[in-house]
Amino acid sequence: MKVSEALQTRMTCRAYLDTPVPEATVRAILAGASGAPSGGNLQPWRVWVLTGNELSRLKAVVAEKFAAGQLADGWPEYSIYPPDMKEPYLSRKFKAGAAMYAAIGVERDDAPERMQELARNFTFFDAPVAMFFAIDRSMQQGQWADLGMFMQSVMLLAREHGLHTAALESWSFWFKTVAEFVRMPEELMLFCGMALGFMDRIHPINRLRTERAPVDEFAALQGF
Repeated sequence: MKVSEALQTRMTCRAYLDTPVPEATVRAILAGASGAPSGGNLQPWRVWVLTGNELSRLKAVVAEKFAAGQLADGWPEYSIYPPDMKEPYLSRKFKAGAAMYAAIGVERDDAPERMQELARNFTFFDAPVAMFFAIDRSMQQGQWADLGMFMQSVMLLAREHGLHTAALESWSFWFKTVAEFVRMPEELMLFCGMALGFMDRIHPINRLRTERAPVDEFAALQGF
């Protein structure tokens, strides 16, 4: 698969088959992604991978808390979005959310259904493999960019293996639960979860594709 094809077919997959992903495949993806750019070769990423009974146990812990009315451990330790989001970013976010709920026929004012869909984030959309990405608290913006490039590399290599992913910053709301479960060292901060598996191509939510701005809207090419 060409890089361009991997980019064109990568998407946030929100429904998966229960087909297992071999450990060798996961290892190959992580090993390949470790070649991502890293300023000073710091390689600031840390990863935990769960599947099988371990993943089921974690999901059960979160589901029990959710059922008891606890929707999070608290606010994430970083801001997922700017607190005062301006245009055009606010409209893009609103449009993407509206399109997602429209794809599965959930009305804007249907709070129970929207909450149920939110809860699916914490099942990894039934993907057979879950990943957690963390970074040392001493790192700065440059290293966070490195972590992002590492995760992008994971997502593109997943496509090479016929797999799909969903990056889930929503898991940062369960930072205490995750840290305790995987025994994450205190000096690390949970950034993101990620679902990995084979796409359920029949599920309507996987028909969703978000729009991207044309090149001339975000780039200035000079001297050509």
